[in-house]
Amino acid sequence: MKYISFIIPCYNSSEYMRKCIDSCLTINDDAEILIIDDGSTKDNTYEIAKEYEEKYPGICRAIHKENGGHGSVLNLGIKEATGMYTKVVDSDDWLDVDTLRYILDKIKMLENDNSVEMPDLIISNFIYDKVGQVLKKTMKYTNLIPIEKVVTWDQIKNFTVGHYLLMHALMYKTEVLKSADINLPEHTFYVDNIYAYKPLPYVKTLYYVNKDLYHYYIGRIDQSVNESIMISRLDQQYRVTYAMINETDLNKIESKKCKHYMVNYLSIIMTVTSVLSILSKDENRIVEKNNLWKYLKNKDSDLYKKLRYCFLGMGVNLPGKIGDQISAGAYKIVQSVYGFN
Repeated sequence: MKYISFIIPCYNSSEYMRKCIDSCLTINDDAEILIIDDGSTKDNTYEIAKEYEEKYPGICRAIHKENGGHGSVLNLGIKEATGMYTKVVDSDDWLDVDTLRYILDKIKMLENDNSVEMPDLIISNFIYDKVGQVLKKTMKYTNLIPIEKVVTWDQIKNFTVGHYLLMHALMYKTEVLKSADINLPEHTFYVDNIYAYKPLPYVKTLYYVNKDLYHYYIGRIDQSVNESIMISRLDQQYRVTYAMINETDLNKIESKKCKHYMVNYLSIIMTVTSVLSILSKDENRIVEKNNLWKYLKNKDSDLYKKLRYCFLGMGVNLPGKIGDQISAGAYKIVQSVYGFN
């Protein structure tokens, strides 16, 4: 049995994918590594994936598909995953090998402990490994989730602004991912927000390891989280935001803590979309931003009120100099969460 299935989306990734794959290989036969080439055209990404498949049979699988974007790769990866848990590792990122071994040992320990159920979600820290930055920011959850205990949502504290369970922190139980019936949009960036959001109502138990596992590499000029690139791809940001509004009925979530967290997470996504629209200085984007808020109001007036009249919601909807100042404050919060360049 494989304990962890790693999904590694690759697109023209030959320059850096080996470091990513090698870090996942740390746990040897306990890993299933799905190296998915999303129709690369500029380099030998698929040939490298095949090289690993031949060298590590039974561990690495090279999968080639027509280009469909990050979401289509994750859709396929979730379908193909057979491990107990699933972890997405983007090809330009990598894992800390000692922490990965530590987490695997914890999974095996929990499996042998008849007094607890295997957690639906394992959470660990991640590092914003920004180019040229000596002091790296680490996202931790030490004051929010009990450490190395299987807990329910009711046993964690309410998340504050600036603390979110981004994809890099998450290792879902594979059956939870499959049950959530995720169908991420194709040819769309930023679908990791849907991945980190939609399965949460299916998560009943959580387990937090206070160790730094994921190195989130940011700062390349062509990277999708580069601020100017995010502005140029606002149509895709809107697509993700509408999907998050439409695909999950927050009123049906049983756990109040889970619902509270998901409302806050949707708030930050609405803020990201709104702030980028403001920064674009494009009147059409401002109209689109206002229409987004009107859409939410018509769909769920109570949710609209919660998001519209919180600090972040007000900060991206007020006119004039005061509105600009509050928007700037909201932007700083968003920047700290997402590590904009």
